[in-house]
Amino acid sequence: MNLRFLKALDPLPKMGFSILMGSVLLSGVAQAEVGYAEKEELKFGFIKLTDMAPLAIAYEKGYFEDEGLYVTLEAQANWKVLLDRVIDGQLDGAHMLAGQPLGATIGYGTKAHIVTAFSMDLNGNGITVSNDVWDEMKKNIPNGPDGKPVHPISASALKPVIDGYKAQGKPFKMGMVFPVSTHNYELRYWLAAGGIHPGYYAPARGDTSGQINADALLSVTPPPQMPATMEAGTISGYCVGEPWNQQAVFKGIGVPVITDYEIWKNNPEKVFGVSSDWADQYPNTHIRVVKAMIRAAKWLDENNNANRPEAVKILSRSQYVGADYDVIANSMTGTFEYEKGDKRDIPDFNVFFRHHATYPYYSDAIWYLTQMRRWGQISEPKSDEWFMKIAKDVYRPDIYAQAAQSLIEEGVMSADEFPDFDKEDGFKPPQSDFIDGVMYDGKHPNDYLKRFKIGLKGDDQV
Repeated sequence: MNLRFLKALDPLPKMGFSILMGSVLLSGVAQAEVGYAEKEELKFGFIKLTDMAPLAIAYEKGYFEDEGLYVTLEAQANWKVLLDRVIDGQLDGAHMLAGQPLGATIGYGTKAHIVTAFSMDLNGNGITVSNDVWDEMKKNIPNGPDGKPVHPISASALKPVIDGYKAQGKPFKMGMVFPVSTHNYELRYWLAAGGIHPGYYAPARGDTSGQINADALLSVTPPPQMPATMEAGTISGYCVGEPWNQQAVFKGIGVPVITDYEIWKNNPEKVFGVSSDWADQYPNTHIRVVKAMIRAAKWLDENNNANRPEAVKILSRSQYVGADYDVIANSMTGTFEYEKGDKRDIPDFNVFFRHHATYPYYSDAIWYLTQMRRWGQISEPKSDEWFMKIAKDVYRPDIYAQAAQSLIEEGVMSADEFPDFDKEDGFKPPQSDFIDGVMYDGKHPNDYLKRFKIGLKGDDQV
């Protein structure tokens, strides 16, 4: 649904800042005056999920307006439609799955060069199973002193259930939102860590089902349709963003068994994507958009999430997420409900600004590329240098640094709220906060892939 146009204010609201136009090195960010927005009337797309919040808040709090931008936000039917409309210019940019700019740029699916200069959030997803599956899984899960299941729950508790389906000649089906979605890779990671093969893609053979050699058959279901699809029995579980896991709890039709925070602590989730041509044509506009969204992300997290109740009210409106306040609040305010009544504190379930959440790290991009290779979407072996090149083609921390420096020079934000741009190389330190404890170092992607028992590595091909 279209929202009303913002009324433009002075397109140069504060001129006491400087910024370098064009490409810059991450170290020694130079400064020069930002120019007027080359394009003031903008239309951005989103999917009805709580992690579109930075767009909604930038709109509602007037941060786009502060940059002299007339903005319309428009919900999209699904991720493919959203991407296609960014590519053909119907949308200036959009809330995207982190894998979408990468997948499009390497030509998995629709081929187009998409870039991102802004990471929208960390975490925010969960894996939910039907009540019948949960009843069987519980038999394989120990309880803690409080009588509740011990978390995190390994997919090894699901394996006997799937084996039972196989014995009856029945397929075990699960939903995810898009082939290059975080949800697909998180669900596959969780299943494989528990000894369940999630299947391979083989695009060179014309097979993009992702179900070759699969123990669990994964397929695409749009996020808002997940609960109803599971309730109908078409799928037995799914991985999706909020509020659609909590919706299953409220409706009494399923149980979230694990969050992505437990699969990979503080994993990057959505990004704001634009076409490379658009970024080249409207560099000032791009910087101003990123500035507004950085401010929105900070507002969402500041004062220990004090603004979240107001954010939930905004997101519950029909033009944004359109779910009940209580459903959205269940996760957005720092808690998460698993089995009905089993509500636990997860203050970082949704992170929008803390932990440098908005910064587009190369290492995040490379992790997604490793998963594309692991499951066959990248069908042939690639060098470490190839992974790095694609990451740098798509992720644009240089543009982010320009926007951040502008906010610092304006006095709106302080330097200590951002990475140290003089030292930042775009790589997080090696991480081991995964459910299987496997260490990830973005500078050595092929070594990382060799650590997994299930998945393609080295010269493997399907």
